[in-house]
Order: sequence, then structure tokens, then C-alpha cells
Amino acid sequence: QVQLVESGGGLVQPGESLRLSCAASGSIFSIYTMGWYRQAPGKQRELVARITSGGSTNYADSVKGRFTISRDNAKNTMYLHMNNLKPEDTAVYYCNALRRDGFVFEYWGQGTQVTVSS
Repeated sequence: QVQLVESGGGLVQPGESLRLSCAASGSIFSIYTMGWYRQAPGKQRELVARITSGGSTNYADSVKGRFTISRDNAKNTMYLHMNNLKPEDTAVYYCNALRRDGFVFEYWGQGTQVTVSS
């Protein structure tokens, strides 16, 4: 089993920066992909960024050039550094992890609220 705990959300003004963290515990050595998703009220959950155990990354078009995903395997922690935040970035951000042990298992954190408002 894997447990994910997000932190770092909060209220910021447009143009400011924020860093989210996701700490993983449990059967962490089998995790091969981690990512950040976000969901606003009335909208579907969408992929923001993801990173593999080898360091390959993917970003949503809406955040390219502004967000950076990283992963510290030694600390079992994933980060999302968000720059130049916009009001449309307002959402609950969720940490996600995939673990393969015969089957692929998917895990989610409880989410952290990010609000961008002037």
C-alpha cells in the first residue's frame, strides 16, 4: 500500500509562486510514475504534470513554461513548483502514484487547495 500526503497549498495573488509537495510512504519502492492532477468545481479532474522514476516529464499545455515537476527518490517526495500563477489555476491539486506489483495500483492523496485571486 502507498499513502500520499500533499502540502503547500494556499491563497496567492496572480503572478506569485507556490510549491506543492507530495510525500509517499508504504510500498514506495515499486512506484514508477507520479503526477499532479487538479480539479475545479464543476470540471473534470485533469492532468497537470507527471514524472516517471527515470525522470521523464509531461505537462499540460496550460502550464508549460510556468510549472516544474520534480522528484526526489531518496526522500520519496514529489514537488510541483508553480510560477506566475493565474486565477484559472485555482483548483484542488491531487498527488497521484502508480505502483506495479503484478498489477498496476493507483493511489491518490487527499488534495490541497490552491486559490489564485487578487
